[in-house]
Amino acid sequence: MPRTFAYCRVSTAEQTTENQAREIAAAGFSIEPRRMIAETISGSTSALQRPGFAKLLDRLEGGDVLVVTKLDRLGRNAMDVRATVELLAERGVRVHCLALGGVDLTSPAGKMTMAVIAAVAEFERDLLIERTQSGLKRARAAGKVIGRPAALNEEKRRQVLQGRREGQSLAQLAKRFGVSRAAIQRVEKRAG
Repeated sequence: MPRTFAYCRVSTAEQTTENQAREIAAAGFSIEPRRMIAETISGSTSALQRPGFAKLLDRLEGGDVLVVTKLDRLGRNAMDVRATVELLAERGVRVHCLALGGVDLTSPAGKMTMAVIAAVAEFERDLLIERTQSGLKRARAAGKVIGRPAALNEEKRRQVLQGRREGQSLAQLAKRFGVSRAAIQRVEKRAG
């Protein structure tokens, strides 16, 4: 007989998972208290990195059902949710999401839903990258310097190159100028 678990997550201690538990009960799922996993952890943390979810994974077996109120309870973004659902499906665990009409995300209809969500997430990510690149291009065209300020000014870079020509080591120059060895190497690389 399949067992039914619920995973409820909130981001801060000021929040409670009580509403999620009520929503699951209202949807007709009768879940034993020991199978109701509640966790307070940021949604930006991958599901597999969450202590409560990791313990839940250890308990789930093939044929079990996992109920969540919304997809964002399972992951930090669509790709994370998809990976989590695929992992559960590989283990034979069915995943029901109430926000999607209680659809089993491991069923053919659920897989299609996840594919659409993943496609939308990829589209959004591509748009974000495109907007970022466009903004950087505009900023550069306007003469703005992009990135971290240089660790060494022009005079110090000249001194670094002189020091290297005189045989000083990366470590010596890094210590002298209070920068990393990589910063010294970058000066050399840019000088050609």
